[in-house]
Parts: sequence; C-alpha cells; structure tokens
Amino acid sequence: MDVKIYEYDVVVVGAGLAGLAAARETTAAGKKTAVITKLHPLRSHSGAAQGGINAALGKEDSVELHAFDTIKGSDYLADQDCVELMCNKAPETIRWAEHMGAVFSRDEKGDIAIRPFGGQSKPRACYAKDRTGLTLLQTMYEQAFRSGIEVFDEWYCSDLIYKDGKVSGVVAFNIKNGEMAIFNSKATMFATGGYGRAYKINSNAHANTGDALSIVARHGLPLEDMEFVQFHPSGIGGSGILISEAARGEGGRLFNSKGERFMEKYAPNAMELASRDVVSRAIQQEIREGRGVGPNKDSVYIDLTHLDPQIILTKLPELRELAITFLGQDMLKEPIYIAATAHYSMGGIPVDINCHVRKNPNELVEGFYAAGECSCVSVHGANRLGANSVLEALLFGRHAGESIVKDIDNLTLRPVSIEDAQNAINELTWAKTNNGNERVPALRLELQESMTHNAGVFRTAESLTKQIKKIKELLKRYKNIRIDDKSHTFNTELQEAIELGHMLEYSLFIVEGALARQESRGAHFREDFPTRDDVKFLKHTYAYMDKDYNITQEYADVVLGKFEVKERTY
Repeated sequence: MDVKIYEYDVVVVGAGLAGLAAARETTAAGKKTAVITKLHPLRSHSGAAQGGINAALGKEDSVELHAFDTIKGSDYLADQDCVELMCNKAPETIRWAEHMGAVFSRDEKGDIAIRPFGGQSKPRACYAKDRTGLTLLQTMYEQAFRSGIEVFDEWYCSDLIYKDGKVSGVVAFNIKNGEMAIFNSKATMFATGGYGRAYKINSNAHANTGDALSIVARHGLPLEDMEFVQFHPSGIGGSGILISEAARGEGGRLFNSKGERFMEKYAPNAMELASRDVVSRAIQQEIREGRGVGPNKDSVYIDLTHLDPQIILTKLPELRELAITFLGQDMLKEPIYIAATAHYSMGGIPVDINCHVRKNPNELVEGFYAAGECSCVSVHGANRLGANSVLEALLFGRHAGESIVKDIDNLTLRPVSIEDAQNAINELTWAKTNNGNERVPALRLELQESMTHNAGVFRTAESLTKQIKKIKELLKRYKNIRIDDKSHTFNTELQEAIELGHMLEYSLFIVEGALARQESRGAHFREDFPTRDDVKFLKHTYAYMDKDYNITQEYADVVLGKFEVKERTY
C-alpha cells in the first residue's frame, strides 16, 4: 500500500471544542498544525451540548464555591489542583470565547445569562439558549480556521506512532478513498471525545466510538478511572436523545406513574437539581419498582407545563422540538417521557495538569497530549456536574495548546517510515479480507445491550463478572467477522468494523475497573457495596491491557486540598 508521509509541528486528532481550541493556540503561535477528524469539525459532538458552560460570574457566586461544588459532585475523587485551575480560569475562558464572537444569551441587565444546574450552590451555567455547544463550536472553528489550521476531515486515525517513550505522530486513512498516510509530528494531541456508544441507550453521536482509548491501550499505556460512566437523568424515553439539564434548571419537575414528585425521597433539599448520578439512580429506582410511565413503563415524567410558555419558547426551543419530533409530545401542553441515558465518560487517557499524557502515575510520555472527554485530568472524579464538560473541553483544550507551544522547541521530529504504518495496514487488510460468519452490527448490539444490563446504572459482582465473560466471548467472535463492502470509497462498513474492535477493548476496562472497585462512589454504584470506602478506594484506577486482553490494575493517589473529604448529601 502506498503510504504518504506528512510532516507537521503539531497534529491534533479530533475537531471538537478541545481539539479546535488547542489547534487555534498552536497555529496562532506560528506552529504548523494539522487537525485530523472523522467528521467535518462542525459535526463534532461538542455541538450537541445544550444547557451551558459553567463560570462563577454571578454576584453571589465565587470561584471557591464552583470548586467546592465540583469536588463534592465528584464524590471527592477529582484532583483538587486541577479543579482549582479550571474554576479560576473559567470566567476568563467565557470572556475569551465571547471576545472571539460567541453570542451568549443575555439577562435583562444585558449581562451574560446564567441558569442553575444540578449540584450547584449558585446558578452559574452561562448559556446560548439551549444550543450552547454549537454556538461555541462554530466560534472556535471560525477562529481556528482564520488562524490557519489545516483540517483533514473524513480521515480516520487508526494508530499511534509510539516508540521508546515518545509519540511521533499518527497513522490515518482517508475515508473518502482509502488512502493511508502517516502524520509525523513533534507534538501529537488526542481530543477525540467520549465512548457512550458502548451502551444501547445513549445520548452520544454515531461517531463517539472511543477509538483513541483503545489505540492508546494497545501500546501498553494506561487508561484511568474507566469504571466511572455518567448516566444523564433526562434522555428521551426509549431513545436516549438528550433533554438538557436546562429543563430542570428552568424549573422542570419529575413525577412517577402515581403522580408523586419522587425526588423528595432521594434529595429532599436539592430535589431535581441534585447531582446527575443521584437523579439518574432515583429515576431508575422508580422504574425498577414499577412506577414507570410510557408504553413500556420504562420512563418517568418531566413536567414543564407550570412554566411561562415564553421560558420554553425562548430558552428551551430545541428541547421542545426534540420532544415533538421523537415523542410526539409538546412540553408546552403535557409532561414528556424521560429516562437515564449513557452520556459522559469521567475516565480516559490519564494526563497531568498541563495535559501531558502519563505513561504511568509517575512518568510522562514525550510529545503526547490529550484534552476533553477522551482525557482524564480528573476534574470530574466519579461524577461530573452539568455544564462542567463544555468548560473542561474549551479550557483544557486551550491549555493543552499553550503547553504544546511552551514545549515544542524542546521536542524533536523523530523520522518515521512506512513500517510505522504496518499495524494499521494489517488491521485494515484483515477487516476487508476476513471471511468469517459474524456480522458487525449484531456483535455491536450484543455489546451495547449487555453493557446496559450488566454494567449500567446499577452493578453487582455477579453482573460485572457475567459481562467480562460476555466481552471476552465477543472478542473471540470478532475475530470471525466478515464485511461485504471491499471498496475503497466511503467504506463505512469497514470503518464500523474497526470501531467495534475498539469498543470491545475499552468496554473491558470499564467492567474490570467496576468489578475491582468494591464501593459505590459517584456514578459507579455497586448494589453489593452500597457505601463509599475512602480507606481502600479514595484512589484513581490505572489499568493496562496486554495483547491477550488481560487487564492489570494499580491505584494512584487523589490530589487532595483545602476541601475536606466528607459525606455527600443533597
């Protein structure tokens, strides 16, 4: 196979908020930068963020309160130094985005409008109606493009070039024509987003298959805290398409089939604005105990009919359209069906406070960076607060770009050869020519259904052990797949076959981490260990995979600070 070699100072994989913010910084600093993305940048999943981006802009709010809420929300697993950096820089980040052209909604005084979100002491989610992510994504793309980034859209990153503790770029293929290329660079950054599609009911885009996580793990590098998967309380019943937390922030109320406002039992003070893990478990518990609503009794109601219709029409117009389109229900006139949906990954590629990827808890990889949802700088710990993800992506994406600019003069361009692409070539050739009898969609559905059932909102040793066996069975069957499309042009069947391999591998990290963590903390809830165990598990999980899919784990200390670890109540 003919393999082209491109040379850049910086290669960024992923074109959401984190990737574009980093690329904008490196390009503005005069560094030749390439952005590689499966999609056009404006189709990145950052654009699906609806409700807001957190910053302590309110007169009664403070950076310290933002940090406290974030750490409490994380069930004290977040690293407090990273949280402090994020919260301190949040107001500046909002101003930075605004000065680049982001148009936020305004209050009656003309200030940036803020709304309450779950787990917040004070309202602090700055928003642009209910399409905040798209507003910011469009702004970042315009400014990154203006600064001169080169975008390779519809290119699939299939391998990392990693040798002797240094990353020297990536291998990718052009989805449009099958062309393979090496992108050789001094600095390489992953900003590839999350992995919610490992679950059947999820709020994630079709492209969110978590490829970067498995690519990193295949090189013997660790993944951190993968057991912590957030389930958003309000996905549209049956499909999981997101109804933003903004619906509860503006005053939405949750009811079961008996007409009970059931959050009174689970979070009597915060009610519907408790942290996401608390509300998700409450919803699922009501459904499990037979108080669900809808045709399959697998949802609860969110009711906004008591609100002034103008609030919905001006602040939540997209949410109303989604409910009408996918449920046939108009939230102006009636309550709508919602249920918990797989939404966000707290874990990922471990990085330090300056976004350098870790080789282990004590060593860094040279020339390798990560930011956004695929990374784990651990500002979310065991549970993320709503509107902190958009902040993390934008802020740490920019911060990663700044780190690269500081480091790059001390990084060398290690020469590469076509041999560095051999593993990727072999994988593509195998997927195209393998002549088994298993089909990718069927295997993927089995993975998603079993992950939802055995490693979802509620977990036990029995269900997790069952799921490990299931994934290992699916990995064996995956070796026996066959695809019918042998072409080079837009071969999405081939792409989905490659993606499934990644999904199976990182799912094993989720389940193995969940089985080993014999406690309940944040989004990780073990019914057989229902309490938090700070003596044994106030630790980050670092997990490694060998070539036979065996997972080994070690633990690293959480960075504590001025906020004392205590029981979390809402």
